[in-house]
Amino acid sequence: MAGTNPYIDTPEIELPRKPYQITILSEGRPHTLTVRPEDLPYQRSGQPGSILDICEGNDIHLEHTCGGVVACSTCHVIVREGLASCNEATEDEEDQLEEAPGLVRNSRLGCQCVPNGTMDVLVEIPGWNRNAVQETPH
Repeated sequence: MAGTNPYIDTPEIELPRKPYQITILSEGRPHTLTVRPEDLPYQRSGQPGSILDICEGNDIHLEHTCGGVVACSTCHVIVREGLASCNEATEDEEDQLEEAPGLVRNSRLGCQCVPNGTMDVLVEIPGWNRNAVQETPH
């Protein structure tokens, strides 16, 4: 499932204008990627250029039960470095984020957090935020 949520305000985002690096810590392993503006968006879930979009475009699993439309909190991530380069969280995102376990000051929903490319970013996918049961592709 993917698309937009007609019940929320669209966040103000600034897409990157130059390449930047993002490191995503998943299952204890770092995945360092160069994000190029001309490659965005990668997929169809979450905001264009969002952490979820970047993960999907680079085969890094980030759970997103609602399809990236701010209707759940399963794509909760922790932005360890570079949070200042990301769009501000909307009230709708903050409301959904309250449902996620393990919240910290720099928690965000991966579907809504869009780095603008002005600095490198380090993101952690919390260990509890993995679906132990994965469906196989048809």
